Amino acid sequence: MDSLNADVLVVGFGKGGKIVAARFGELGKRVVLVERSEHMYGGTCPNVGCVPTKALVHHSRKGHDGDLPQERYERSVNIVQDLTALFRAGNYEALDSTDTVTVVTGEAVFLDPRTVTVNDLTITADTILINTGSEPIIPDIPGLRLSKYLRTSTELIESTTLPPRLAILGGGYLGIEFASIYQQFGSQVTMFEAAPKILRNADDDVAAAAEEILRDEGIEIIARADVVEVIDSDDAATVVYERDGERHSVQVDAILAAAGRKPATEGLGLEAAGVRVTDRGAVEVDEYLRTSQPHIFALGDVNGGPQFTYISLDDSRIVLDQLIGGGKRTTTDRVAVPHTLFMTPPLATVGLTEREARTAGRAVRIAKQPVAEIVAMPRAYAVEETRGLMKFVLDAETDEILGAALLSVDAQELINTVALAIRHGLKSADLRDAIYTHPSSTEAFNDVLGATVG
Repeated sequence: MDSLNADVLVVGFGKGGKIVAARFGELGKRVVLVERSEHMYGGTCPNVGCVPTKALVHHSRKGHDGDLPQERYERSVNIVQDLTALFRAGNYEALDSTDTVTVVTGEAVFLDPRTVTVNDLTITADTILINTGSEPIIPDIPGLRLSKYLRTSTELIESTTLPPRLAILGGGYLGIEFASIYQQFGSQVTMFEAAPKILRNADDDVAAAAEEILRDEGIEIIARADVVEVIDSDDAATVVYERDGERHSVQVDAILAAAGRKPATEGLGLEAAGVRVTDRGAVEVDEYLRTSQPHIFALGDVNGGPQFTYISLDDSRIVLDQLIGGGKRTTTDRVAVPHTLFMTPPLATVGLTEREARTAGRAVRIAKQPVAEIVAMPRAYAVEETRGLMKFVLDAETDEILGAALLSVDAQELINTVALAIRHGLKSADLRDAIYTHPSSTEAFNDVLGATVG
């Protein structure tokens, strides 16, 4: 068995790990990066996550008169797969071309706290980063896991066959995004949500506005639905569910399990490494992202933190600060981290919801307007997207911005301005009275933050 000795070993080619690997490569350190699949160089985002799904959001709204749905979908998938292949090759080349960095493809298994095996190779390292990401959760529903119609999000976006009828199990971010994409391509989409509403963590008015948009586009949303069984036949699957004490069924051609993702730790041999995991299977870390072994760190989805590429990026900053910096950065430094759901228009949020703020005992003032009524937002009319609303949760006593929910064109960009304002302690009046370019979406803040509704 061949062997390698490294200064730094990175297990998993995700965002955080590749940044640390690249930095140590620049410093002339011996780095080995292990990725189990040649289709995942660069991690989830450029291959099966952010890049292909957001590209499909774009292509789903880019129809051509006379196109058949299947032809348009197949063409779009092929274009997107070419894009992901380009990103994947670029990620591989950027690291493997560095003299002191070696990319190894295969399954990594720990033998002890400083040694892993990959195929017939043994790798030892002084510092190890676990960056294996996450994988889809398949609900324990009778018949589902064995159904030939079951699809993960990865399988769905890589298939060039458009399902005429698509069932989505889960009304969270992933489920809604895929519902929006596939409805626009021409699928008949039925989304099942066990809770009384989709977007269960959002305020009722925000969730209702998002749901109205989705329903108006033709998506069937079945809330308070307990899916109890999936039954395969030769040409379809039957999704059986209970609602309000009655049993119903829907026939579909594909089923997307959108019940979330779990840390990918199975098969790593973490017990042999002496690395503890949480009850949910995540690698246990402290605020510096160190595991129970001080020389081993965990970055990205695998450590049980928020499952966003930009969090993995920030994880890399914390780890680099520990290894070659001042050692002061921690996960507790994160304030006002924004999130975006890429439906159309997108829903972007940051900070507290109204419900959370009132529960915390804050004196709350709400500033809110439907996009169609925001006089200072002509861009919405220019791009023919006036659906949605903007809502700010403000402290009634201090004018502090506690949170925001923006369901509007350009929301994915606008929310970064709000998050920055929160981090730096700006008041709502600062955003309300600021000078913005025209016509832009940001200038909507001039109107909305002056529209107090409670």
